[in-house]
Amino acid sequence: MRIPQEKIEEIRKSQDIVDVIGDYVQLKKQGRNMSGLCPFHGEKTPSFSVSPDKQLYHCFGCGAGGNVFSFIMEIEGVSFVESVGKLAERAGIPLPEAPGQTPENSKEQRRTRYWVEAHKLAAKLYQHVLLQTDEGKEAKQYLEERGFDEETIKEFQLGFAPDSWDFLTSFLSKRNYNMDEMIEAGLLARRDFDGKPFDRFRGRIMFPIWDRKGQTVGFSGRVLGSGHPKYMNSPESDLFNKSQLLYAFNRARPSIRKKNEVILFEGYADVISAYRVGIDNGVASMGTALTDRQIKMLKRNADKAVLCFDFDDAGQNATYKNAEMLESAGMNVRVAKLEEGLDPDDYINRHGGKKFKEEVLEGSLTLMGFKFRYFRKGLNLQDEGDQIEYVEKMLSEVSKLNRAVERDHYIRQLAEEFNLSLDALKQELIQIYKRRKKGRKDEPAERKPERKRLSVQAGKRLLPAYANAERFLLAHMLQDAEVAFRVQEKLGASFNIDDYHAIAAHLYSYYGEGHLSLAGFIEQLSDEGLKRTVSELAMMTINVELSEQELNDYIKQILNYPKRLEIERMKQEMKTSRDPNEAAVIAKKISEMEQQLKNSLLT
Repeated sequence: MRIPQEKIEEIRKSQDIVDVIGDYVQLKKQGRNMSGLCPFHGEKTPSFSVSPDKQLYHCFGCGAGGNVFSFIMEIEGVSFVESVGKLAERAGIPLPEAPGQTPENSKEQRRTRYWVEAHKLAAKLYQHVLLQTDEGKEAKQYLEERGFDEETIKEFQLGFAPDSWDFLTSFLSKRNYNMDEMIEAGLLARRDFDGKPFDRFRGRIMFPIWDRKGQTVGFSGRVLGSGHPKYMNSPESDLFNKSQLLYAFNRARPSIRKKNEVILFEGYADVISAYRVGIDNGVASMGTALTDRQIKMLKRNADKAVLCFDFDDAGQNATYKNAEMLESAGMNVRVAKLEEGLDPDDYINRHGGKKFKEEVLEGSLTLMGFKFRYFRKGLNLQDEGDQIEYVEKMLSEVSKLNRAVERDHYIRQLAEEFNLSLDALKQELIQIYKRRKKGRKDEPAERKPERKRLSVQAGKRLLPAYANAERFLLAHMLQDAEVAFRVQEKLGASFNIDDYHAIAAHLYSYYGEGHLSLAGFIEQLSDEGLKRTVSELAMMTINVELSEQELNDYIKQILNYPKRLEIERMKQEMKTSRDPNEAAVIAKKISEMEQQLKNSLLT
């Protein structure tokens, strides 16, 4: 769906970013800006700043930043179009049907809303059966025995589908819902012998499944008593795609972001039990193996993950596979320690929430600590052959660690446990590392990762002069279009840092089209990293006026940096040259270039 740019601008201008963010964050006046605790990561000292003048926000702790649309997208977990819709509704501005929107798209959107309404109605009906009818008494009693009180049942919208072939079918039919649509949506099924609809879920405790917006898009039904399958999910459809969903992600997301940590459970009941005892950053996958889409959802919201799966073989195998994928995605992974035979739900009911937090979650293992346990499975470590197999496997895993201190810690652990020579293990580790390194060198060129130019993400360390010059120059350009035009004339987009080069090019184009709004400029950027960088630069404290001398000093630093790199390259070439005449020629060139640099800084 495309929304006219004029309408987007109208909506953005109608909303004061301070008022919008103030609905989510307690803001206090701090000079010309407002500050508060960042809603996107946990902090005790405010580093989150909102500028009423620039209509931007930026967190100097986690780097989040942007305009009012960016904030709604981040805090609500919605798309850009959805953020525009939310702010339009807030402002009372109607959104026209987007130009170019085909009737087919409109029909698909109406159909999706129709299916969502039906699922929402079914969830209410199932909960009514559970809490208010005799048919739901047994299911309610079962849930109460598992520690789920009425408040928890209502919070997670749990319900019960009676053991009837036409309970929901009749309910939806009386409200004129199209049966073919309800079958395709997955609420009903069709009989083979006469094609008539019937209830898909029967005699099951119903767990509604929500999308990231909190809409009910499917169900998982747990059989009450004995029966197979134990859990039955809604079938895959245009509405319900389990590879793109995580159970309770919509309600856990704010806490996940604030704590910068997600706890991944295996079952829905585990998530709910954990929530009951104050653990509100838990989610469950819609199957034992995470998908790439689910990993991206987690990675975008947290750096740390704690896996809390069942202790049985299936649970531990799933833990290993998921932990490897999460670590490959760049997350810091730990594994909770559960007693054998207990899942998280059982543990909480037996030992209580306090012990679960302290012993299971806070006592979680590092990923390598988990692997030391995991690879023992099925081996008799009293047997010499099994012992050697285990040590070789663990050395291979240890060799993958980046930090020398970690590698040293774990090979000492192996040496002590099996009474082996530490020096011998270190030698073996070096050989494994060399073989792995040689394997990477032998990879085809197209598989090797490209080396990137210097990134803008310089952290908190002291920046070199040219990088500071680029930062301050761009900060002035974002505040003043006239400065940008002066820089364009003298420098163009010849910034050394890739992100700054891209921002300058976008900015020249934006100003060239006659636009001046800084918040509007951010909206033109499709790259989220660039948006964050622009918000950071825009919130920098700079002098109101940029003198010609200051401008020229910045530009000299930027233009001289590649020359300094060339001088360093030539010095290396001179050192390695075996020809004295060639070395003398290079030395002369270096001297000339250094003098030119010196003169340029004096003028």
